Amino acid sequence: MMIKSRALGALAGVFSFVALVATAQAADRPYSEGTVSVVSSIRTEPGQTETYMKYLATTYRQLMEEQKKAGHIVDWSVYTTRPRTPGDPDLYLLTTYKNLAAMDGLQDKVEAIQEKFIGNQEARDAAMVSRGKMRSLVGSEVIRKVEFK
Repeated sequence: MMIKSRALGALAGVFSFVALVATAQAADRPYSEGTVSVVSSIRTEPGQTETYMKYLATTYRQLMEEQKKAGHIVDWSVYTTRPRTPGDPDLYLLTTYKNLAAMDGLQDKVEAIQEKFIGNQEARDAAMVSRGKMRSLVGSEVIRKVEFK
């Protein structure tokens, strides 16, 4: 019994030391981890740019502003770009979250917002098919902002 207590005490000491060293190392860094953004690269179909921009200015904007108001996201933006090749995106959609944990369970959090502006799952599926005729998702990536101390 005494050996178990000593072993548990030693193990707790090791964990405490590791946590202290990790904290000290993090404190020595000249930066901290900032917000997390999801960048979606979009290529509009020929002749569909204005139609897609109308969607972004209405339904998409309402969805994003409602998520912002609910605290699910920090901010959102849309950027245009000049594609270098026929396969390159001509738009970027950027959604910024407080941190990676803010994206946990996100679909459940935004479902009520989507239902409010688009409708039930069947309506949301139909809207997705409709958007697919206007644009293609070229890719998506998650990036993290670096905050220098």
